[in-house]
Amino acid sequence: MDRIDPIISRLTLEQKARLCSGADAWNTYPIEEQEIPSVLMTDGPHGLRKQYDKSTAMLEQSVPATCFPSAATTACSWDRALLYEVGEALGSEAREQGVSMVLGPGINIKRSPLCGRNFEYFSEDPLLSGELGAAMTKGIQSTGTGACIKHFAANNREYFRMVSNSIIDRRALREIYLSGFERAVKKAKPYAVMSAYNMLNGVYCGETPALIRGVLREEWGFDGLVVSDWGACYNREKGIAAGLDLEMPYSGEENTERILRAVKNGSLGENALDECVRHILSFVFRCEENKALPHRYDAERNHALARKAAAESAVLLKNEELLPLKPNTKIALLGEFAENPRYQGAGSSMIQPLELENALTVFRMHGIDYQYAKGYSIAEDAPNETLISEAQRVAAECDVAVILAGLPPRYEIEGIDRSHMRIPQNQTDLIMRIAAIRPVVLLLCGGAPIEMPWLSSVSALVNCYLGGEAGASAMAQILTGEVNPSGKLAETWPLALTDTPAFRFFSDDRHNVEYRESIYVGYRYYDAAEKEVLFPFGFGLSYTDFSYSDIQTDAESIAPGGTVTVSVQIENTGSRAGAEIVQCYVQEDGCFLKQLRGFEKVFLQPGESVRVSFTLTDRDFSFFSEGWKLMRDAHVLIGASSRDLRLDTAIKIPSGTAAPSYPVARDGHWDAVQFYGLFKRIPSVAFSIHPFTINATLKDFDSVAIGRAAHRVITRFAEKHMDPGGYHSHKIMMQLLEENPMRVLVSMSGGLFTYGMARGVLMILNGQVFMGLLALFSAARKRKKRKLKSK
Repeated sequence: MDRIDPIISRLTLEQKARLCSGADAWNTYPIEEQEIPSVLMTDGPHGLRKQYDKSTAMLEQSVPATCFPSAATTACSWDRALLYEVGEALGSEAREQGVSMVLGPGINIKRSPLCGRNFEYFSEDPLLSGELGAAMTKGIQSTGTGACIKHFAANNREYFRMVSNSIIDRRALREIYLSGFERAVKKAKPYAVMSAYNMLNGVYCGETPALIRGVLREEWGFDGLVVSDWGACYNREKGIAAGLDLEMPYSGEENTERILRAVKNGSLGENALDECVRHILSFVFRCEENKALPHRYDAERNHALARKAAAESAVLLKNEELLPLKPNTKIALLGEFAENPRYQGAGSSMIQPLELENALTVFRMHGIDYQYAKGYSIAEDAPNETLISEAQRVAAECDVAVILAGLPPRYEIEGIDRSHMRIPQNQTDLIMRIAAIRPVVLLLCGGAPIEMPWLSSVSALVNCYLGGEAGASAMAQILTGEVNPSGKLAETWPLALTDTPAFRFFSDDRHNVEYRESIYVGYRYYDAAEKEVLFPFGFGLSYTDFSYSDIQTDAESIAPGGTVTVSVQIENTGSRAGAEIVQCYVQEDGCFLKQLRGFEKVFLQPGESVRVSFTLTDRDFSFFSEGWKLMRDAHVLIGASSRDLRLDTAIKIPSGTAAPSYPVARDGHWDAVQFYGLFKRIPSVAFSIHPFTINATLKDFDSVAIGRAAHRVITRFAEKHMDPGGYHSHKIMMQLLEENPMRVLVSMSGGLFTYGMARGVLMILNGQVFMGLLALFSAARKRKKRKLKSK
């Protein structure tokens, strides 16, 4: 602070305003005469995505880096130490590449299995998300690299994510959607928090003073940087007033000029601008000082860690005494994923891996001899009789079929939500026809739950999620028994999409998304409604067995500000060494709702036992209603999953009160009267298409003939000038064009499409054709002149 305040006093108003936006797509803005350097940020939830071209945010080619398993995978480890270690390795790679901050981890809740970005997020549960996010953040920052937790807040779908409005009642917002962020902020003190694209109860997240200044800063004590998601600035002066410090990427002079005008006309106080500049400078100087810190980078060690993370996160979901495979078993290895592995999702987190393994190569290195048949093509969904017949022939000559199947890369892409929970029909047909002639071990790859009409036909099922660059050797270790699987599901796997609590209110409206299931998210809903599921939250098998016994507490009651310690004895009663994830839940007496309040992972040799303890605070026995309040008497439940709770003990809460009645509906949704009754005013937003504004999307343009023509022209322009390379990046880019407002196309284009050009297009669409064409051509000439001048 002693250094920063004198600098702020010397800065001109123009310099302050300019500091509040990036220099380009990935760097902060430097001012050399004030000795303010530029620092580099890159994507990085599960690996470093440092683009060679820093001028654009359109998913250009990136520097090779270790691709660790995605958050959907590592969450199944339930292992804080492992997440810290992964974060530490990621931070070391960032230091090696001169990157000052990694944009991750993602803390958002998995409200629906359809969200196209779920592979980047940990869990449907805020405690698990917050604990693992905090551990990873600490690991990253132990290296002198900053971490940026995201996306704050209630960013739970990709469909029209730039203009959607998440409508959430206050209790659900606090207990579910903010709780994980609170835990990560307080425990790990991240360098930055990234504001989300969407609106929350009618106001853009980056323009909500109650969210940023109120909850994040004043209530949680966060003193770091608040940065926009890339392209998530609508009204920049409102963002400054709310506490959104830094806009990324640089979107041209427009927003700088808006800040200047607002300060000069008095609608924005300069003290609010100074506060944002203070946070930016504090962040920049901290990152710059960290560049002198020593660091250790070891690519081979990081690859081994990626393998370890994949192996310890895999979840054994079914095993009819087939795994681990017996020595000398003749294996039929089937499925194109064996040669073209499914190891990560597509989008801003897509890593160029340093050393990508596949099963065809590494299985034999682990002593697995096999015959291979492709079985299906990942490029299409329709069954190919030639491929299936060849797979049947190979399987008939072997003892066991090991099939790699799951969600193809085109099914899971940032910016695009899934429309169903099925795998391609060609994979389903392959599984069913092979299972009719041989025992099947299914290795499942993908970032989200799927429906399993074939489950009863397979003998063993290992959910590998997205295993990163070393996922193939992790599979081999589990098949052979070198590793005893210990992962447990961090999200419920429902029987069908129609069973999910957000089913009818996920993508029913472009703009207003009603969270009608309220607090009943994930297992909270399925368990309270006693709904049958495919696999419950926290479920996972092992090659050994564990017993739970002797629950004890150090107190029979809890008072405000107090704690209760609950402990149980865990014993490995099987014949193999293994790890068990012990889960602790709290349930209010007379209430359907139970909630995860603690977890510990313990490794035990055969016959070994250990006492596992959970220290619960008064917050663990609280609900939110105009503040946190103690519930009435409760039970502490401990077990192996949300539906395998083996021990319980009663806790008295003399000063507690009953939580408000939140009935659970069998279809997962409250009716309008119940839901709207939770609000003083329904915070929905009315979007008018005409006249077209800077917040209009290309799909909005299709409502008029000239708009459809403009849509085609802009699409062709983008395809000509923005070539991100690869099918998935191209599909993401086209989806961004379709669903994102004009302001975002400006900020994400790297200067190719300016605010002036956008205004010209809007004038044309609104009937001012001649004036619009003049404005468009004038802006295009200015852009060309600036480009030539910069050279």
